[in-house]
Amino acid sequence: MLYGIDVSAFQSSYDTAGLSFVFIKATEGRTYVNPRLANQTKTGRDGGLVVGFYHFLWPGDLAAQAAYFVSKASVKDGDLLAVDWETTGDGTRASCAEKDAFLREVKRLKPRNKVVLYTNRDFWLNVDTTSYACDGLWIADYVPAGQPRVQTSWTFHQYTDTPHDKNVAAFADVAALRAWTAG
Repeated sequence: MLYGIDVSAFQSSYDTAGLSFVFIKATEGRTYVNPRLANQTKTGRDGGLVVGFYHFLWPGDLAAQAAYFVSKASVKDGDLLAVDWETTGDGTRASCAEKDAFLREVKRLKPRNKVVLYTNRDFWLNVDTTSYACDGLWIADYVPAGQPRVQTSWTFHQYTDTPHDKNVAAFADVAALRAWTAG
């Protein structure tokens, strides 16, 4: 298993030792950009990690959110792109159809990058009606690493948020992950 981390503005910095990948929160809705995005991206790239960016999805105007996301993240070929689909700060959520439309629009805008869905186990089992995850599922389920309680194949597993969000990837080694992200 490969280990990684996901970070947002809540982490001023992170250590790349022992990690193979990082997901960095880039945007949210149509107005928020992570103020630490540039520094966190530099840390990941300088540390030799596979870099991914994620967008926290809000309901409404999916095309505008997708365009905003890809315009603010400094995406290179081989970087991962993800949508974070869960309950928003005001208790709403994008619908399953909106989640699917967002994933498709990001893929249309960045066809040379892998696009994945991040969601928690409850959303995957009880809210999602299509099981559409574009190029891969990044599932949050706080159980032992690599053992999420879902009956579908997964690409990334967030297994804890203590002391920060830790993840594993379902690849034999970094070369396999890089080959997947490049293909």
